[in-house]
Amino acid sequence: MWIGWIEFDFLLGDVHSLKEKRSRIRPVVAEMARKFAVSVAETGHHDLHRRAEIGASVVASDQAHVIDVLDRLERVAASRPELELVAVRRRTIRSDDI
Repeated sequence: MWIGWIEFDFLLGDVHSLKEKRSRIRPVVAEMARKFAVSVAETGHHDLHRRAEIGASVVASDQAHVIDVLDRLERVAASRPELELVAVRRRTIRSDDI
């Protein structure tokens, strides 16, 4: 079994409240979960209204599939014009290595 995860660090630009931040982040999280059947959530910068961290994870029997899903998630994150992607961290591991 292969496990992959990816974390996105976003700068939100002209956002003035946590409510406005949630309105920009929630559609991204929902789209990733719906399109790719992955676990995804806002994982950091909860108290900052101009920054957001979103993490996603995928489990599969094939490493190539995990890498493909992580690549597609990264393309979706980078394509959002309302969010500036600052950094991406990702990793794949085999369950035997844990």
